[in-house]
Amino acid sequence: MQTTTPRRPDDWTGDAGMSDAGMSTVEYAIGTIAAAAFAFVLYTVLTGDSVVSTLTGLVEHALSVKS
Repeated sequence: MQTTTPRRPDDWTGDAGMSDAGMSTVEYAIGTIAAAAFAFVLYTVLTGDSVVSTLTGLVEHALSVKS
């Protein structure tokens, strides 16, 4: 009677023995695109009229305070 060893879950995916450490090129590309999109949104928000006027008013108020 022949006994079989149970299969590992890695064997089910077809990439047994291969390491998943690190990011692949596609993951780097998606991460870069996401970072660029976030930077664009942040730039758009921070250069908007309401933010600029609020920061300008805050700085002017801080400079006009007498000690």
